Amino acid sequence: MPLDICEIFYSLQGESTRAGLACVFVRLSGCNLSCSWCDTTYAAAQPTSMTINQIVDQVAAFECPMVEITGGEPLIQAQTPALISALLEKGFQVLLETNGSLSIASVDPACTRIMDVKCPLSGEAGSFLLDNFNHMTARDEIKFVVGSRQDYEYAASIIQTHLGNHPREKIHICPVFGRIALSDLAAWILKDRLGARLSLQQHKIIWDPDLRGV
Repeated sequence: MPLDICEIFYSLQGESTRAGLACVFVRLSGCNLSCSWCDTTYAAAQPTSMTINQIVDQVAAFECPMVEITGGEPLIQAQTPALISALLEKGFQVLLETNGSLSIASVDPACTRIMDVKCPLSGEAGSFLLDNFNHMTARDEIKFVVGSRQDYEYAASIIQTHLGNHPREKIHICPVFGRIALSDLAAWILKDRLGARLSLQQHKIIWDPDLRGV
């Protein structure tokens, strides 16, 4: 069964602990959420149908060892775990960016699962599937996109309640681009000794924030 693909491109990782490293991005089409600050609404339009073998071949052509499966929301497509396994079998380092509302249980734990816990400003707070915390390994990463003090406090509560034993360098507080003062967010993290990483979207700093394929 083929997958619906929005785009495949080669760029630098803009987020996660691998920010700044070269990566091939496979953006799948479609999403089950509608976040107020979404910057990839175009992922829902005019997908290209591709088989797993076609995707793997196109990824391999970039000669880059790291690949990220992103969206939209990749896990709404049933074949996504099989695509991840196929890429792992070919020796790629594979990352999955997911909104956390769907189970990661079927995703090979050799893949780094980067889950987004939605905060109130997104309009999708409460969408995170709490059982996903039970399937996390120390390899996996958690991201909170924060656009207000309320968002920050929501993120801090989740971190303190559910992520006490998770490596702090793999917990990301990410500002909504252009929405919140970075100095304020940094001050809150330091004051609360939250231990999480302040993560900026490097690709939006390097290139025009509205540019696709970077």
